[in-house]
Amino acid sequence: MNSLFSFFLLLFLFQGLVADKHISTKFLNPSRVTQLSWHPRIFIYKGFLSDEECEHLIELGKDKLKPSMVTHSDSGKITFTKQRTSSSTFLHKHQDEIVTRIEERIATWTFLPEENGEVLQILHYGHGEKYDPHLDFFIDKVDPKPSGHRVATVLMYLSDVKKGGETVFPYLKEKHAQKQADVSWSDCAKTGYAVKPVKGDALLFFSLHPNTSTDLMTLHGSCPVIDGEKWSATKWIHLRTFEVPERSTTSGKCDDENDLCSFWAAAGECTKNHKYMIGSKKSPGFCRSSCNACIS
Repeated sequence: MNSLFSFFLLLFLFQGLVADKHISTKFLNPSRVTQLSWHPRIFIYKGFLSDEECEHLIELGKDKLKPSMVTHSDSGKITFTKQRTSSSTFLHKHQDEIVTRIEERIATWTFLPEENGEVLQILHYGHGEKYDPHLDFFIDKVDPKPSGHRVATVLMYLSDVKKGGETVFPYLKEKHAQKQADVSWSDCAKTGYAVKPVKGDALLFFSLHPNTSTDLMTLHGSCPVIDGEKWSATKWIHLRTFEVPERSTTSGKCDDENDLCSFWAAAGECTKNHKYMIGSKKSPGFCRSSCNACIS
């Protein structure tokens, strides 16, 4: 089954070849795609980004980094936590020609509509920084999001890391077959199936089963950086269209009532937590300004 799936995946992806020094928008090289696991579905694309694209994304994000926050899947609240100690920022969709090209390439590889994706997040991990094992889908008990669960994640490595910084999947049974005698592997990486961050490579995994039920096996984390630094870019993709609400022309008070509104808005909460962030005409939200839902 695994071999048959890999064959058809590569066949569908075969839309052209990629020159070593230039990666086009939609033409992918199937020989660079490897299936790492089928339960859950995880794939790696070697050389998905060019060196120039990696450096460009770092350049776009490095001066806008802020401490990363965590959205709690049960309450929807966003907080700072020791679970996640990286720094991050969000780009705009189609921010420039290179970002647009990368977004189109992601849609081509994943066979998921571009409009279902969140904006790209740029992350930086310094010495000792990490993200403990977590799930990318949310458990929304009160107000299901119009865009649905995150169905897939594309994690792109923008730099090499001398030691540490691996992406680890603790539940994968393949971890027992992975050889990690190399001293470049961190102790954290040995707790599960791990993928080393290699500049230009991209990791794709599906957080939902084909029947759209959530897959707990996709629990994953970013191991602490031991030597060097780690840069990465993440694209989360939903079941349905994921868009920021249109700007409203509603007049009246237009400000934020929480100091963390700008962080929440950058994390996509204007859409995911619409009632709190924007609200309605009768009951305005707490972060209307950061969500561009009013005119000051």
